[in-house]
Amino acid sequence: MMVPLSGAELVHKPVQLYRYLLRCCKQLPNENLQHHYKHTVRQSFRVHADEDDSERIRQIIKRAIEDADWVMNKYKKQV
Repeated sequence: MMVPLSGAELVHKPVQLYRYLLRCCKQLPNENLQHHYKHTVRQSFRVHADEDDSERIRQIIKRAIEDADWVMNKYKKQV
């Protein structure tokens, strides 16, 4: 599987994930998409802010990186 940006393998903490996903948003082809996905990242971060189970956090990070990979590949094909 291809990762959207280098550094995905270094994401182990929620704050690292947040920064990583916002960097991914900057790579999207237009401003509307960037705004939409930044909003989505912020909302998801708020929803999971009180999560304290380390295994659940690991799963959320893994899934978020996989989802970012899917989004990035989807829009790279359209450019």
